[in-house]
Amino acid sequence: RQRPGTASGVVFVTMEDEHGFINLVLWSKVFERLRRVATTSSLLLAKGKIDVSAPSAEQRVVYVIVDALERVALPDSRRARVPSMSRDFH
Repeated sequence: RQRPGTASGVVFVTMEDEHGFINLVLWSKVFERLRRVATTSSLLLAKGKIDVSAPSAEQRVVYVIVDALERVALPDSRRARVPSMSRDFH
């Protein structure tokens, strides 16, 4: 999770799965509303509007402008193996 000082309070989250990376954009008001879920969940479901930036065919970047985040519950057997805190970068 990143919240650069030059981004006017916008929080950027990079998520990864077996298919690759996805970038989440949380406007400051959205992040404040969803702070607890965003900072303590091991697994998230993000809902929002998809935005694609493609300066060139090789540099396509997909963003989700987040409206909602939900914590996804893990079975007890897996919970201990997945960290619950995010890695923050500033």
